[in-house]
Amino acid sequence: MNANCHADFDYSAAQDALVVLSPAAEQRWMMQYLPLVRRIVGQLSLQANQVLDREDMEQIGLMGLLEGLRRYGEPDEQFGRFAALRIRGAILDELRRQDWRPRQVRQQAHKLRDSIRGLARKLGREPGEEDILAHTGISARDYQDFLQAESSEAIESLDALLQSGQEQFHDAGSAVEERVLQQRLLEQALNHLNERERLILTLYYQHELNLKEIALVLELTDARICQLMKQAIAKACRFLTART
Repeated sequence: MNANCHADFDYSAAQDALVVLSPAAEQRWMMQYLPLVRRIVGQLSLQANQVLDREDMEQIGLMGLLEGLRRYGEPDEQFGRFAALRIRGAILDELRRQDWRPRQVRQQAHKLRDSIRGLARKLGREPGEEDILAHTGISARDYQDFLQAESSEAIESLDALLQSGQEQFHDAGSAVEERVLQQRLLEQALNHLNERERLILTLYYQHELNLKEIALVLELTDARICQLMKQAIAKACRFLTART
């Protein structure tokens, strides 16, 4: 990661300014940021509904929030974005541990993905939904489930890259560099997308809308939003991978 991008911050002074929160203060901030935990749980419920219920997800998210508070110190206006990745990361770590996509489901998705790629080569263009349904014989509902799963997998990949980018400074104990880097990573990735892709990821990561809510905002179908989300995340992941 390019260290020069942090030169305009006085990290030593900011590190000294960090406040170790008392248990009472931690509890107060946990309650204040509980709505953020619940919004993220709502976002991730698609991935988790087969292996975790919402109550379990909230408890895991709260542990991620608490860990974030202890790394960050007294919250300021930037804490929400920092905390969001900590909360998401805690939940996604548990999903990975429980293998939320059974092997058979992954195999079926792989076959469908290969079939769609073959159709695209045959047509010489990106196939539309009607093309895909006719070619594969799956139902519209099953195709929608496939797209949502694909989007969820892509989101998980981007979250993992953002989380690993933060943790480059974890061993050094620099919560200040960690918080600034998290924000910079996402902003830099967004700058490499086109306007619509950038808007979709901004609505998802910074405004905590789920995919259905984004579809309503942009007046697009759920399927189209899933496709655009996956496309945007693929570009963002390529950028972040090149940076590491």
